[in-house]
Amino acid sequence: MARVELKNINKTFGQIEILPCVNLRIEDGEFVVFVGPSGCGKSTMLRLIAGLEDPTGGDIEIDGEVVTDLSPKERGVGMVFQSYALYPHMSVYENIAFGLKLGKANKSRIREWVEKTAEVLQLEKLLDRKPRELSGGQRQRVAIGRAMAREPKIMLFDEPLSNLDASLRVQMRTEIAKLHDRLQSTMIYVTHDQVEAMTLADKIVVLNGGNIEQVGSPFELYETPASLFVAGFIGSPKMNLMPGRVAGQTGGATTAIDVPGLGDIIVNRDTSALNAGDPVTVGVRPEHFSLALSGPEHGLEVVNVEYLGNEAYVYVELPGMDELMVVRQPVPCEIQTGQRVALATSPELVHVFDRSGQALGPLKAAAEAAGPVSAATQ
Repeated sequence: MARVELKNINKTFGQIEILPCVNLRIEDGEFVVFVGPSGCGKSTMLRLIAGLEDPTGGDIEIDGEVVTDLSPKERGVGMVFQSYALYPHMSVYENIAFGLKLGKANKSRIREWVEKTAEVLQLEKLLDRKPRELSGGQRQRVAIGRAMAREPKIMLFDEPLSNLDASLRVQMRTEIAKLHDRLQSTMIYVTHDQVEAMTLADKIVVLNGGNIEQVGSPFELYETPASLFVAGFIGSPKMNLMPGRVAGQTGGATTAIDVPGLGDIIVNRDTSALNAGDPVTVGVRPEHFSLALSGPEHGLEVVNVEYLGNEAYVYVELPGMDELMVVRQPVPCEIQTGQRVALATSPELVHVFDRSGQALGPLKAAAEAAGPVSAATQ
């Protein structure tokens, strides 16, 4: 296991700045996932830690030792790439042992390492097979085994599941999670898939344009997004985000936000730095809206209902918004396309973001006192 620390890391390619200034600490034994849209710098950060790229500025430390100028071999890292890159003419045993042979380890030591790695990855019965005789998931396990064989202090994964089909991705997520539980080693994983991030990580690092937007557990990022970007990126379906303006104080602690098409929504957020009329963005998770049928001249129109077996997504059109609002509903769902509905939520479930995109903190005392409140057009 190893602790990793990035200190004031900057990376540019020519005139293009990829990482302006990154500071991050990863503890011993953590499973950390870098997540974000394409081009946000997550793979560049991983390659910097691995030693495959040199930073333009700043230092990288592993267990308190500055390794910025050390080679990948000297850093004690193992890396699994998006492509399996297995040698087709070699057996599974030979593929796993290849790096050990290059390191001039003796044959008995190589066999010990390979057999130990194969046992962990459940590859013992496949050691004599060639890559063409393996499934996609088995090939990926061999690639992981090749990285593991030298017993690195840190395991790095660069979108290792993106070439697999949906069912294999689910299976390999489980395999990688079980592997971390068995090894208790420090693992850093890059993906653009938030489902992988939420299901695998102890800690998620959300990147946007080379900057770290938020670091926290999957629960923290989902329940308390620190910014508008994180709120819109984490969650599937994503959070409903609606423009609004501060309408005024209600009941002392809580605040009314006027959302066009919905009217006033009461929120339990600290709006002390805002004035009446200030623009904000209101966010509500799909599962935090409740629906009720309204009259034909009232409420909002349902434009689509998606049945997913265990739940349904109801899509509602809000006047003035380009994107449809999504409401998660249990099944059986009685709501049908073309009907009109009223929406309701509770003040403590409503997120508010200021004009700079930063989240406003909650007022806990007000949340305990407030009950559900309607948020629908008449």
